[in-house]
Amino acid sequence: MNQRSLPLTRPLPRQAESSDSFIDIDRLLSAAQRRLRTIAVCTGIFVVGGIGYLGIATPLYTSMTQILLDDSLSRYAEEENASPQNAQQLDTRIASTVELLKSTKLALRVVDQADLSGEADLVDPPRSPVATIKDWVKAVAGIFSGGDPVSEQAAANAKRHKAAAKLQQSLRVERVGRSSVLSVAFTSPDPQLSALVARTYADAYLSDQLSANLEASERASVWLQERLDELGKRTQAAAMEVETYKRENKLTSTRGALMSEQQLADLNSQLIIAQADAASASARYEQLKSIVDQGPEGAVRNSAMATKEIDNSAIQALRTRHAAVSKREQEVTKDFGADHPQAVALRTEQQDLAQQIFRELQQMTATFRNEYEVARSRETSLRDSIDTVAGKNSDANEAQVKLRELEQKATAIKAVYESYLNRYEQASQQRSFPIAKARVISEAGVPVAPSSPKKTMVLALSAVLGMMAGGALAFVLEMQERGLRLESDVRSLLRHRSLGYLPLIGGKPKKRFALRDILKPRQVDDGEVGEIEDAMPLEQMTRIVREAPKSAFAETLRHAKHACEVLLQRRTNRVIGIISAAPGEGKTTVAANFALLLASAGKRTLLVDADLRNPSLSRMLKPVPQAGLVEAVLDDVSWSSTVKVDQQTRLAVLPIATDSNDVGFHYTNEIFTAPGMATLMENARKTFDYTIVDLAPLGPLVDSKAFAQHADGFILVLEWGKTPARLVREMLDAEIDINSKILGVVLNKTDMEELPAFADQGGAEKFRKQYAKYYVE
Repeated sequence: MNQRSLPLTRPLPRQAESSDSFIDIDRLLSAAQRRLRTIAVCTGIFVVGGIGYLGIATPLYTSMTQILLDDSLSRYAEEENASPQNAQQLDTRIASTVELLKSTKLALRVVDQADLSGEADLVDPPRSPVATIKDWVKAVAGIFSGGDPVSEQAAANAKRHKAAAKLQQSLRVERVGRSSVLSVAFTSPDPQLSALVARTYADAYLSDQLSANLEASERASVWLQERLDELGKRTQAAAMEVETYKRENKLTSTRGALMSEQQLADLNSQLIIAQADAASASARYEQLKSIVDQGPEGAVRNSAMATKEIDNSAIQALRTRHAAVSKREQEVTKDFGADHPQAVALRTEQQDLAQQIFRELQQMTATFRNEYEVARSRETSLRDSIDTVAGKNSDANEAQVKLRELEQKATAIKAVYESYLNRYEQASQQRSFPIAKARVISEAGVPVAPSSPKKTMVLALSAVLGMMAGGALAFVLEMQERGLRLESDVRSLLRHRSLGYLPLIGGKPKKRFALRDILKPRQVDDGEVGEIEDAMPLEQMTRIVREAPKSAFAETLRHAKHACEVLLQRRTNRVIGIISAAPGEGKTTVAANFALLLASAGKRTLLVDADLRNPSLSRMLKPVPQAGLVEAVLDDVSWSSTVKVDQQTRLAVLPIATDSNDVGFHYTNEIFTAPGMATLMENARKTFDYTIVDLAPLGPLVDSKAFAQHADGFILVLEWGKTPARLVREMLDAEIDINSKILGVVLNKTDMEELPAFADQGGAEKFRKQYAKYYVE
């Protein structure tokens, strides 16, 4: 009869994922541990490949020399006021030097200097097989092409350029940090050749610098000499033009000035002196004239003023005598009276002295008047001369304008000539200085160890590449993992309880040479043949819980039994369906052992083989049943008469008759929805404590869906690591009735040795081996 489904089992909530954890370190470590074999195999393959490469690779030797670009070496040959280079100019110079060292011209110079055109290791190094075949093909093609014969000189030149090209390919020029040092390294199979080429490159560069400086100086000297000859002729022509113009225009000059200008300057100077002399003579004349005009009476008195300005000894002597006589006359007059003869004689003498002084003043006045007239005449003459010379000078000034233009032109040409002459002398001096602005600071030595291949680096790189390849392969394999491996996956992905792991029963898979068989062992399915070595018979697999009651297999089924008792505790008679998502997941083995476990525990148990399409459980019964589930549902026979009871375990089995009517197999949904099925299940509930029903897989089959109305719960059997979680989730989401009645999920055919590798650090699966003493497998 139909029964209402009770919500005895609720889907477990999806485990909340940590939102602040972008990368799950534990899962990464677990994946790395379980794929360690893959990574190790790939690493080993790459390391072996690296060792093989080291065995066949040609060792190369590198010799290096260092060159310092030093401007201070030429400080004695250059001007002291040369401005220092800034950082940008220095970088440009170093970059230019690097390109010069890499140039074809310098490579050809090295080839010629070291005679490398015939060096076999350089011109014809060891070649790979592919390159050898290409050369053969080219040689054969050249024979049939009938090209023009090549001359010996052309062949030698071609070999020379080929050697230079090989040098450029194996040369490495680098700047050392931010310094002015350049490292020049050369690599070849011959250490002696590497050292020779490196040293020759340094010598060739220094020689090239000296040659370039000498060549530039010579070119500059030749060009400057030509310019000097031209400028010398132009300077001489300009000087001759100036002198000719002076002569034609009578522009005679002395001490850098024209004679007319010097004459005018001299006349002006003389005129100034003459004017001063005339003024001085006029002043003296006027002064004496005014004294003389006053008459003899004031001659003695006024002569005192004249003697202050004019130095005249005769007048001073007369005045001295006149003063002495006047004093004597005053004394005699005072003593003897004015009428005394001596007083009268003294007064007469005074008058005579006054007349003499007056006459002297008259003579002096006449003298100064003559001097004054001479000075005025000279001044007038000088003025006339100045006017005449000034007229001539104005004509010379007009001609002098053109003269100055010619002189400026001559001066400019002379300045250019002197400048070029100075530069020519400098170039001539610098040409004699054999100095290059570079020097070798590290000589190239013969290398004692090969620089390539580096064994440690090759092996380390091989190991790293191998680990990367192994990691990539492991990542691909992990991405292909779609099955359920852990109980946590069951809870998080399916949102159901996990009832535990059922170990893989039977021998280990055969070892294969395929990588997938090495990395991932194959599992055992019910009914599969030829995949397992020493596989356990199917009849024996249905009795595991009886033959190994202390095994992990039996313990997991006890967990399932406990879950049924707890979740279905309100049901005294329980109908439990055993289902799987896909065929071959071992649900028949689980159903038989689970029923056997219940019967061994004293529970009245009925095991029903309801997999109408593949009744593998019924095929194990001997003798072959003639009637079974289909006949009991269709009321062809009594259901109790079709039940087979094991005398040892008291387990009752309701099989399927393998020769039943085909109609039952073509319309299985009709069998499970028929009234007889409800009656059968009701009778089973009354008789047995547990009715375990082995149903067909879910998938596209309708059997389990049709039987869902009769079951109190379902145990879902999934193959460990094989059944995709998405397939199971989509099936359960599509079948709400079945999904709501699932009591738990059992992961069957679990490889217990590999199981800990899939668990996170600290997961329960990591500690299963610690409980091994509690199990007897």
